[in-house]
Amino acid sequence: MTEHYLIVDDDAAFCAVLARALGRRGHTVTVAHDAAQALAEAPMLPVRIVLDLNLEGESGLRLLPALRARFPDAAIVVLTGYASIATAVEAVKLGAVQYLAKPATVDELMAAFGQVSANPALPVNPQPMSLRRITWEHLQRVLAEHGGNISATARALNMHRRTLQRMLAKRPVRE
Repeated sequence: MTEHYLIVDDDAAFCAVLARALGRRGHTVTVAHDAAQALAEAPMLPVRIVLDLNLEGESGLRLLPALRARFPDAAIVVLTGYASIATAVEAVKLGAVQYLAKPATVDELMAAFGQVSANPALPVNPQPMSLRRITWEHLQRVLAEHGGNISATARALNMHRRTLQRMLAKRPVRE
């Protein structure tokens, strides 16, 4: 069955690759690189939405409620290179059906859209998070509490803004 996908991501190369891969599978695709373009150019069709969490420095979480309002029946998957527990929880609260960390394959993305209900049989990881991962999660939680404002987050953590920016620029280790 042909589905219509809306890809909202500021990375033009990533969008082109994902759109081509979905097109080869028989789906139609609309691409938007920012919030305004996503709301203006999105077709009024039943859609599956792939939403990047980091849109040119703005949080994709801010766009999620507007997409949910415009497409109440759409399945929205948040796909990000900056995955954290705090943003995953917020994305689900705001209406995302799944949350995936980049890099994710097209098959993983398609599977995420196929699994829109909760899975109580999901296994629990027997290993605790590493100290680096815990630090990343804490930074993300405090950043979310301050609406994504780097300066306010740095003040709350009693650290220099540039130090926080450097720490946030490092991708967390996948466990």
